[in-house]
Amino acid sequence: MATLVPIPKLGQSEETVTIVNWLVKEGDPIKKGDILFEVETDKAVLEVESQFEGILLKIVTGEDEEVPVMSTACVLGEAGEEIPEIPKIEIKPEPKAQKTPAPKKTEKTKKTVAESAKIPSQKIEIPKDISSEPQRKFVSPRAKKFSENLLINLNDVTPTGVNNRVVEQDVKDYLTRIGYDGIKITPTAKEKALLEKLSLAEIEATGIGGRIVLNDVFTAMKERPQEMTKMRKIIASRLQQSKQIIPHFYVTASIDMTELLALRKKLKKSGFALSVNDFIIMASAMSLKEHPAVNSVSDGSSVKWNSHVNIGVAVNLDAGLVVPVIRDADKMAMDELHAVVRETVSAARDGKLSPDGMKGGTFTISNMGMMNVENFAAIINPGEGAILAVSSAIPTPVADDNRKVVVRDIMKVTVSADHRTIDGVKAAFFVNSIKKKLEDLAYWDNLLDGLL
Repeated sequence: MATLVPIPKLGQSEETVTIVNWLVKEGDPIKKGDILFEVETDKAVLEVESQFEGILLKIVTGEDEEVPVMSTACVLGEAGEEIPEIPKIEIKPEPKAQKTPAPKKTEKTKKTVAESAKIPSQKIEIPKDISSEPQRKFVSPRAKKFSENLLINLNDVTPTGVNNRVVEQDVKDYLTRIGYDGIKITPTAKEKALLEKLSLAEIEATGIGGRIVLNDVFTAMKERPQEMTKMRKIIASRLQQSKQIIPHFYVTASIDMTELLALRKKLKKSGFALSVNDFIIMASAMSLKEHPAVNSVSDGSSVKWNSHVNIGVAVNLDAGLVVPVIRDADKMAMDELHAVVRETVSAARDGKLSPDGMKGGTFTISNMGMMNVENFAAIINPGEGAILAVSSAIPTPVADDNRKVVVRDIMKVTVSADHRTIDGVKAAFFVNSIKKKLEDLAYWDNLLDGLL
């Protein structure tokens, strides 16, 4: 009996997915555990293994097609077996907000409405399309035919026809207005521009006598707006709303990393390798326990105090930024933390981390220490109250206790905090708590006791 293989639900909030690459083809024998395809969620590209065996009779969902989770991806069975009817799952439309009747203007309701209007809701809405492409106009068949081999965008033409329709005369008037007949373009450039559906308005002429040449077309192709990937749209939407809704403020501290970097080298020689980020994550986790306000989150009208210290680690990918979460980082020993961070970050870079592995963060660390960065400030992840930006440890001349100038490895860290729940003094205490731990070798000797 043929088996309908579904596209699995890869996270609690995932409703749709897109198959970006089929790794098998129709007619291939499939065994349990074979990788069938790769899917793109709003956070990563993940491989999907087969839970069934048989011959791949039919691929139902093609590449680059956004479909609801649990839709049929393909059909497995015996060679020559009849393919059963395949049920179709529709993408559920977003429910429309229901209008509620306006309350009577009593003194009590006036106060309630005023209070609720102070700060907007923090719910993150994912934009369906943030493309700047203008809405297409209605065009008559004659106008379409007339403009077939013209290098123009019909959206630029002013319509005068019935129901705001672009007619042939509108196209002719537009050509006269822009001096179309006087524009010079080489035959090869025109052929390429027509193939790429470019308009003359998009191409800057650099040829002799103001002529458009082939290289100008290639330049216009490179400069054409490209639609963002699904991941990039999510990042843009979330961080834009974070910056608009959360009142950010910033506190920076300079940390002397000279002794800790020397300790790290000593540990590495003894066979116990720790990254600088491991120390920063542990120092942050322990400081969050001491300063729980920084580990809290607000929606504008209430504050949630998190009992767990779940630290997100920002990881840069070609497609964008992802933030895998290290859960209960404050409860780990240094060797355990190092192993978990390395495994989690590696999975994120390989696109093998599940969506659940990027949920539940209470605080994020963005480390650009390897990028030779002197200082920067990060944007708070929605659903959290603060984020720590870590810069490079740079050899810097400073005055020692005897006021003599010495060169030390100084690293600046900046905490971006939500001013609705975290005051300046609390943020200062928190960032100085991290500073004190990273500069205190006795603290690390105690944490590493028994591991060396």
